[in-house]
Amino acid sequence: MNWLRQIRLVAERSLTLGTFLERLAEIHGNRTLVAGPGDRGVGYTYRQAADRVAELAGGIAADIAAGDRVVVAIPNGYDAFLLCIAASRAGGIAVPVNPQMTATEIDHVIADSGATLIIRSVDEVRSAPPKTVAAPAQPSDVAAIFYTSGTTGKPKGARLTHTAIISQSRSAAAYPAGLRRDEAVVGLPVAHIMGFAVLASLSMAGIPVYFLPRFRADQVLDAIESRHSTMFVGVPAMYRLLDEAGAADRDLRSIRVWASGADVMPPDLARKFQSFGATVTLPLTHTSVGQALFLEGYGMVEVGGGVAAKISPPGIPTPLGSFLGIPVPGYRLRVMGADENEVRTGQIGELQVKGPGVLEGYHGDAEATAKVMTADGWLRTGDLARRGVFGLVSFAGRSKDVVKSGGYSVYAVEVQATLEEHPSVAEAAVVGLPDETLGESVAAVVRLLPGQAASEPELIAFCRERLSSYKVPARVRIVDELPRTGTEKVKKAELHALFGPAS
Repeated sequence: MNWLRQIRLVAERSLTLGTFLERLAEIHGNRTLVAGPGDRGVGYTYRQAADRVAELAGGIAADIAAGDRVVVAIPNGYDAFLLCIAASRAGGIAVPVNPQMTATEIDHVIADSGATLIIRSVDEVRSAPPKTVAAPAQPSDVAAIFYTSGTTGKPKGARLTHTAIISQSRSAAAYPAGLRRDEAVVGLPVAHIMGFAVLASLSMAGIPVYFLPRFRADQVLDAIESRHSTMFVGVPAMYRLLDEAGAADRDLRSIRVWASGADVMPPDLARKFQSFGATVTLPLTHTSVGQALFLEGYGMVEVGGGVAAKISPPGIPTPLGSFLGIPVPGYRLRVMGADENEVRTGQIGELQVKGPGVLEGYHGDAEATAKVMTADGWLRTGDLARRGVFGLVSFAGRSKDVVKSGGYSVYAVEVQATLEEHPSVAEAAVVGLPDETLGESVAAVVRLLPGQAASEPELIAFCRERLSSYKVPARVRIVDELPRTGTEKVKKAELHALFGPAS
């Protein structure tokens, strides 16, 4: 039985990014792996995808040496996922690039990673004999580098091992694929760690994917209705857009599982979508019974995806409340105070994580690595958490100067540094404002140089030319002076009032 063969993958510690799809093809063969919209939509069975990876790996191997970085800068799509696997199979280290990045940001990634090969189109991969045997690799070797906004103003690359990436999806292999019809609708960016981890997990679970290269609320709702999809995976901002697009008026009863990550999911919104789905729909009467399950994950690029999960059963309020959830097998969580000791139950401190997915380090940045890693291998997440009973923790805010917009982490320092490149700007401070759709939107307060002039639209346009769209300030205020503490630090808490009472 395929499921029994699939579940054996849980114990295969030798799996690498370059071999796991090959192994899955041996199990699932001609079962559908992925489909897409339109006549030109991507479509692969497991076997076809594995063969495609071998072909691409052959071409990539002809242009690189072992350990070379391969920047994958093609438009978002499932082929970007396959190219990353192919780069690994060829012996390289995949460096996926978010298509929302500007040319300047991509140039930084290329230079910082020291990439030997940059792939901007699948057609650029040279024709060569397929690489039928993956290049030798140890699970502890670095498999990919995912770039994230940096606290120094420039994106920095998180070096993730094969173990880090595979461990995120390994437990998914225990899913009883084939016992019922499943299909997951996904419209996430592959270069974002959540998107990559979701595609890897769904493939390991044997769940076919209907992949949308770009999220459109109406297309998602149309797909669920017409295809009777059973799962949807997105970020909270996507759920808000689906709600605004009239999800309540659509027939979404085929959904058995809603899943969310990358940001905090409002409980009321999660419960609303649970009611749209169903536990089961009877085939003859088309009567729906029960509600859908809601799955939430907590994680970040530095841990290769998710490290904790919370499940809200169908029709039953979760007993975990605001807790992040149960740690994924292999991971441990702790909450540390300023004295580097664990806080007592009920107290707030910094959340730290330890497990197989923790990054090896930031590429070429030992100083940044030392700041986030403890001597005994725990990752300082920069998130604040409250310690609860039985080892559970609840999210309490962010100690990093970061704005969570639409599931993306936008570091204030990066946006501030960009604004301060404008010839009229003396100083900039960036904050997050509440946003019903995105969770938070980026806002900036700017002080100009004496005798200089600049308009708010001009500064926004300046950022738009240099930053990814999700990092660009939605609002800018120009002031004569910024509020400061006695040590001359900007009082960011006071900046919100500049944007109105609702802020």
